[in-house]
Amino acid sequence: MTVPPLDRSTIWPYENGDPGEYHYARYGNPTQSAAERALGELEGGEALLFASGTGAGTAFVLAFLRPGATIALAEGAYYGTSVLFQELEAWGLRFVEFDQTGEPPGGADLIWLEAPSNPFLTMPDLEAAARSPAPVLVDATAATPVYLRALERGADYVLHSATKFLTGHHDVVLGAIVCRDPEDARRLKDSRGRTGIIATPDNAWLLQRGLLTLEVRMRRHTENAAAIAERLSGHEAVERVRYPGFGGLLSFDVAGGADAAKDVESGTREIVNATSLGGANSTLETRRRWEGERVPDNLVRLSVGLEPLEELWQDLNRALSR
Repeated sequence: MTVPPLDRSTIWPYENGDPGEYHYARYGNPTQSAAERALGELEGGEALLFASGTGAGTAFVLAFLRPGATIALAEGAYYGTSVLFQELEAWGLRFVEFDQTGEPPGGADLIWLEAPSNPFLTMPDLEAAARSPAPVLVDATAATPVYLRALERGADYVLHSATKFLTGHHDVVLGAIVCRDPEDARRLKDSRGRTGIIATPDNAWLLQRGLLTLEVRMRRHTENAAAIAERLSGHEAVERVRYPGFGGLLSFDVAGGADAAKDVESGTREIVNATSLGGANSTLETRRRWEGERVPDNLVRLSVGLEPLEELWQDLNRALSR
C-alpha cells in the first residue's frame, strides 16, 4: 500500500452541471475515502472516519439510537464513553453497565463492548454478546485489527480511537466506525455529513501513514509489553498487573497506595508522564485523577512504546525502586 497525495480541497467542480463523487468536503474527500478503504480492508467492513474517537461514538448514537434507547456498556470500559452517555442522557439515552466477560443483560438496544477494556484490560465474551438480539459494537482501540477482527466474531460495528495505535505517533486526533452492513455505513455517512463530525484530510492522510506500519508496530508493542508485564508481576513494589497477553497497554497497582503511585509516575525519565496511549513513545499515568473512585488510587496505566526493552525496564524499575 502506498499513501496517495494529500488533497485539502473543500470544493470540487460539478461534472456537466451536477455534483460528482466529491463536491463539498463535509460529505467526503479523496484522502478520507482512501484511508477509509484501507481501514475497511483490515477490519473486513466499511469504515468511516470522524473528528475523534468520542466524535465517532457520538455520531453512531445519533445515527442509530433514539430517545428511550438503552445501551448495555462494558463495565470498566474507557471512562470517557460513560461520560459521553451521561451527557446524552438529557436527550433520553439510558445506559447500564455489565460484566463483559459474561452474558449481556436482556432488553438492551445496543451492546457496547471494549476489547480489551481500558484500564482494566478485560476481554469481552464476544460469542455471548453475538447471541443477543441487540446489535453489538466493539471498541477495539487497544486491540487493533492486528489482534482482533471483531466483525468476524459476530460484532456488527467496530469503533476505534484512531488517535491511539492506528496512527501511532501522538500527532493525530481521529476516530473511526467500521460497519458490517453497507447499508448501515451509508446511513452513518449521511448522518456524518448532516452533523459535521468529520475528519480532516490531513489526519486521514496520517492514518494511512500509520496503517503502513501497523502490524510491525503492534508486534513490537506486544513484545515489549509482555516482557514488562512479566517483570512487573515479580516486582516487590507491585501488587497487581493487568495485561491481556497482546498489545501495548497494561496497568499495574503500586504497593504503598496513592503516594507511591504518584512517585512512580513522576519518577521516570524516558517514559513520559502524560495521558493517552498507543504512540511510539511510552507514556504512563495514574488514572484516579480522571476516573475517580472507579479505579484504585494506586493504579498506573502504562502504554508501552517501541523503545529498546531494557531501556524501558531500567527506567521503570528505577522509579519503582525509589
